[in-house]
Amino acid sequence: MTPPTADVMDATTPAPLRERPPASVYGPVAWMRANLFNGIFSSLVTLILGFLILYGLYGFIEWGVVNAVWSVPRTATGALDPTSCRLVHGLGACWAAIGDKWRFMLFGRYPYGQQWREALCLLLFIGLYWVSADRRFWRRELGLIWVATLVVIFTLMWGGVLGLSYVAQDEWGGLPITLILATFGLALAFPLSVLVALGRRSTKLPAVKMLCVVYVELIRGVPLVALLFMANVMFPLFLPEGVNIDKLLRAQIAFILFAGAYLAEVVRGGLQALPKGQAEAADALGLTYWQKTMRITLPQALRLVIPPLVNTFIGFFKDTSLVLTIGILDFLTTSKTAMADPVWQGVSTEIYIVVALVYIAFCYTMSSYSRGVERTLDGARNR
Repeated sequence: MTPPTADVMDATTPAPLRERPPASVYGPVAWMRANLFNGIFSSLVTLILGFLILYGLYGFIEWGVVNAVWSVPRTATGALDPTSCRLVHGLGACWAAIGDKWRFMLFGRYPYGQQWREALCLLLFIGLYWVSADRRFWRRELGLIWVATLVVIFTLMWGGVLGLSYVAQDEWGGLPITLILATFGLALAFPLSVLVALGRRSTKLPAVKMLCVVYVELIRGVPLVALLFMANVMFPLFLPEGVNIDKLLRAQIAFILFAGAYLAEVVRGGLQALPKGQAEAADALGLTYWQKTMRITLPQALRLVIPPLVNTFIGFFKDTSLVLTIGILDFLTTSKTAMADPVWQGVSTEIYIVVALVYIAFCYTMSSYSRGVERTLDGARNR
């Protein structure tokens, strides 16, 4: 009987087991030694911070869970009795206030029986974000999806058609207002910022360059609150007699102009960071200005400035709360108004915690998505 060949032996004989590296070299223990306990000073700082974190976490659990009041009884007349919350004031949280006021916090003064329309708008916004974040949908059809979603959202909000009762814009409020201002404000401000950045770098059109410089410096020279007041008070003066636009649209225009100026500087920084060889190579190939910009320079510039772009997006998402100065009830404003109810006097920390969690959820989602895009683009570039 002939012995098995080397190929057969390699395919049938089991490979020798590899020894795992020791825990002191690889694994969580090694990571802790390298990053948390790699010296006397580092170990001391780690222990102090760990103690403070655990102490704070223990205090929050005791206040927010152990001693918290989750519901309150009702009196014989059907009114809520907040006595149990007042008894634990300062010792425990009163989450019953959130259970009573969550609809007003989310939807504001929108008619109670029609608040399902605003809830549906919130779902449409989340779906729009999900579709826009999926690179499989990065085609021309995405623009049509945005337009269709915009039409559906404002149809639901206003009503007056398809059997929906009409709701005046003054009755809108809550989280949908925040998402409307942030989403469509930044979506329209971004292409404006690209055009302004390109115009400011123009060498053949000095009039366009001067106009872009004046726009950026003028808008960046005033605070957003002042711009909102100007849009609310002065903008109607420039319209023809008998023509007027509602307060929300005026605030939306102010946000677009303000965000466009800041984003333009971010985009211009990315364009300036590119080496001149990129543009010179495109010119050598005979590409036109727009072909060179849209296919060569602008994609590379935007990839370089993803972190500051997302940072600006997050900042303006939070700045939507400033619309309270012109009487628009955004999510933060409706939450603060909920605290004015005499039944829940003194309950503010719990409401601010919920508001903060909502803002953190949206901002963290934007930050996580930007990190994913950076890793994807860096991987493609390394290949």
